[in-house]
Amino acid sequence: MIRGYRFLEHTADFRLEIFGTDAPDLFVQAALALTELITDSGALQGRQEQTLVVTGTDWPDLMVNWLRELLYLWSGEEKLVCQATMEALGRTQLRARVVTDAYDAAKHEIRNEIKAVTYHRIETGPCKTGWRARVIFDI
Repeated sequence: MIRGYRFLEHTADFRLEIFGTDAPDLFVQAALALTELITDSGALQGRQEQTLVVTGTDWPDLMVNWLRELLYLWSGEEKLVCQATMEALGRTQLRARVVTDAYDAAKHEIRNEIKAVTYHRIETGPCKTGWRARVIFDI
């Protein structure tokens, strides 16, 4: 499977460049990238579903708020996202269906503790090959 993201060099945090064929695919790939930073997504089975509605002032703000909401699922509710589907997406709001697993120490290895999604050098928008975002995660 081809990943829709890659790690970029950054001194103290994780910086990712995320790719999508279009805006909905970009936001899905961003969710998957965050999960891979936290754990091995191959160990997830997807037992729970929920709908998330996220708002922002523009594409970059929406991306940060989306990733922050997903990070909260992990840090606040101990849920690991294994799948995301965009039901509606516009420049300032999205509605997505996410599938999660409850954290189980016997099944899920935690690779990294992500403290925050930052606005530092955030980029989100169309590019020659579709859509691209660059995001820095504070660890």
